Amino acid sequence: QVQLVESGGGLVQPGGSLRLSCAASGSISSINTMGWYRQAPGKQRELVATITSSGSTKYADSVKGRFTVSRDNAKNTVYLQMNSLKPEDTAVYYCNADVRAVWAPMTTLNYWGQGTQVTVSS
Repeated sequence: QVQLVESGGGLVQPGGSLRLSCAASGSISSINTMGWYRQAPGKQRELVATITSSGSTKYADSVKGRFTVSRDNAKNTVYLQMNSLKPEDTAVYYCNADVRAVWAPMTTLNYWGQGTQVTVSS
């Protein structure tokens, strides 16, 4: 199996910063795109940022210039540095990864983490 485990969420004041981490583990052959999504109460889950194995990134317009996604391929880990946080960034943040598992190296499987709460409030 493959697991994604997020960490780094919490409560922060507006204008503050947080860094989220997500480590993938298990029978992994390779990982293509990794990324972050978020879901606020009463809203649909939305893309925040993604990064491919070669380092190409994509961001939601609402976080451009404030958030930075990065990854360590050797550690199968993706990060999200969040600066200048706003109350509207409050949500559960989910890690996502497109994985080729050892038992199915020709098939891309999509996995989600369990989510980590980010609350921006004074």
